[in-house]
Amino acid sequence: MEEISYFDIGANLTHESFQNDFNEVINEAKKNNLKKICITSTSIEDTKTSLDIVEKDSDFFITTCGVHPHYADSFKNTDIKKIKDLCIHPSVKAIGETGLDFNRNFSDKKNQIRCFKSQIEIAQEFSLPLFMHQRDAHEDFIKCFKNIDLNVNAVVHCFTENESKFYEYLDIGFWIGLTGWICDPVRGKHMDDLLSTMPLDRVMIETDSPYLLPKNLKVKGRRNEPKFIEEVAKRIADLQKKSLKEVSQIFYENSLRFFNL
Repeated sequence: MEEISYFDIGANLTHESFQNDFNEVINEAKKNNLKKICITSTSIEDTKTSLDIVEKDSDFFITTCGVHPHYADSFKNTDIKKIKDLCIHPSVKAIGETGLDFNRNFSDKKNQIRCFKSQIEIAQEFSLPLFMHQRDAHEDFIKCFKNIDLNVNAVVHCFTENESKFYEYLDIGFWIGLTGWICDPVRGKHMDDLLSTMPLDRVMIETDSPYLLPKNLKVKGRRNEPKFIEEVAKRIADLQKKSLKEVSQIFYENSLRFFNL
């Protein structure tokens, strides 16, 4: 029987919760058919830490490079050169995590927009995909792409919104990343109809570890891990009435295509 392959397009593996058992977490992931993980970086220092991890297994790991909207207040013009210098590393396969978060507003809205637009420009210059975060900022998020001829792949990661926004993103040319949020029978219920009928050609899956542990799992603690990516694939397969093998293959091939691997 042919083995299923998974690509976790977003895992926060620099998070402190993985410090004590990192190798065990990765070994478990590999046992559960993970073939690739993209480490989500949220700052310049975070990117450097991610690259240290990548060095240990560059066939298995890739990373993003960028500044999360939460840290936009501390983003300086000099950081643009720092990001560009890091982008030269062959394992940096996307710019991000970048975008807008008007839910928590840890940074000023204007600073978030400036930080985001700067990283869109870097992605365009280096022909790297964009790994994007959007929360309660849909209209301003879209406006950041006005008058831009976007020539790189761009994914809205951890998509949790409605059908109209899903198709609006597809119309712009964006890709969609889905997490264990869709396994939540309460918070994810509004997405069931969309998930059962959506086209899969620009959909990918991710864990966003250590966050968003699939609620259907009965495990000790609340930490999510890359090995649980199968739960996201299973949920979509069930709703689409397709085999797990079929949807997993689509997501894996989509991810390779997205990151230009």
